[in-house]
Amino acid sequence: MNKNEKIINFHAAGDIEEFVCAADDCDFDIDVYYNKMMIDAKSILAMLAIGCHKNLVIRYGGCNERFEKVVAKFAGVSG
Repeated sequence: MNKNEKIINFHAAGDIEEFVCAADDCDFDIDVYYNKMMIDAKSILAMLAIGCHKNLVIRYGGCNERFEKVVAKFAGVSG
C-alpha cells in the first residue's frame, strides 16, 4: 500500500484534539513518529503525551477529505 508521509506540528492541546478527531473518522491506520517512538494517531492520550511544538512525522495509506484538510492546517508549521 502506498503511504503518504507529512510533517506536522501543533501549538496547543486543542490542535491535537482536532487532529485526533479527524484521524478517528478515517477507516485506515495513521501512525505518528517522534524520535524513535511510534504511536496511533487515534489515541488522544498518546498524542497529548507527546505534546506540542514538536515536529511529528505522520504516515498513512488512505484518503479522507476532512483528514487531509486538518493535516494541511498543521503541516509546515515550525515549532
